[in-house]
Amino acid sequence: MRKLARHATITDVAALAGVSVGTASKALNGRGSLREETRTRVKEAARQLGFEVNAGARSLHSGRTYTVGMITTDTIGRFSIPVLMGAEDALGAGQMSVFLCDGRDDPIRERYHVKTLLSRRVDGIIVTGRRTEARAPIAPALPVPVVYAFISSTDPDDCSVVPDEEGGARKAVEHLLAIGRTRVAHVTGPEHHHSARVRSAATVARLAEAGLSLAGPPLFGAWSEAWGRQAVGMLLAGGTTFDAVFCGSDQIARGVADALRAVGRRVPEEVALVGYDNWDVMAQASQPPLTSVDMNLEGLGRTAAEMLLAAINGTPSPGRHARPCHLVVRESTTVPLLPA
Repeated sequence: MRKLARHATITDVAALAGVSVGTASKALNGRGSLREETRTRVKEAARQLGFEVNAGARSLHSGRTYTVGMITTDTIGRFSIPVLMGAEDALGAGQMSVFLCDGRDDPIRERYHVKTLLSRRVDGIIVTGRRTEARAPIAPALPVPVVYAFISSTDPDDCSVVPDEEGGARKAVEHLLAIGRTRVAHVTGPEHHHSARVRSAATVARLAEAGLSLAGPPLFGAWSEAWGRQAVGMLLAGGTTFDAVFCGSDQIARGVADALRAVGRRVPEEVALVGYDNWDVMAQASQPPLTSVDMNLEGLGRTAAEMLLAAINGTPSPGRHARPCHLVVRESTTVPLLPA
């Protein structure tokens, strides 16, 4: 009968690293005041031996479960999934697991999820959703740290990590100005929507700094391709002269591109076009592919998770933390160079 291989133990790790069992335990569980060289040597010994720290034992030693809850109101996942991926990148480095809960914009369901996560003794909670406007805190006086990601909390003492939507809109306008466009129309989402208002105001302000104004008033409507098509009809019917359109979302921009093509207006030769969100399925499938503002949602999720880990370890970061957006330039604003 073949003899089963013996699993490596903490004693084996300590022997290979040349330290005591107590020191090896502290190094692997992130406790104690050890030199970084010692921690590295112990972790390398554990890797060589294939030793895995027992999660139950680690919890008993530290009083933590190494789990985090994430509550989202984004049922489609358009915004929350990239945030979750970024958060998992950061939490995975700390060997932490995530419980994902769908709140569906239902306060009763949210309270149930909070109660369930606390019963599982999570070390902290990340709250996210599909809109950036501030919301009421998910619950009062929770016993664990909470970080709001993409959305923000109305309580200034809470930690909120949000995209700098204003800065993203300004970068879009600056790009249009840099390629010589001076008659910029703006088509965006519902006027009651926080993101639509912020992006529109930033667009108007940046043009004013350049001594320009919008080509007609901002057009508020739905976050849809259909609205983008309708908006082009309104611009043309009203006799608006424009050489660029900055849209509040990629869905709107794709509709604008379709409508401009239908009436024979070439993009970008006659009309440059910029979207917002850098949603691959929209931006890259558009004809031509869209230049778009990317909110770097994965990076935002990583930052939120890192701030949550810091809060769990006793270093909270209250307040609203805005992360920069960046512009992804594609063919809707750049005319390709032809070979000589």
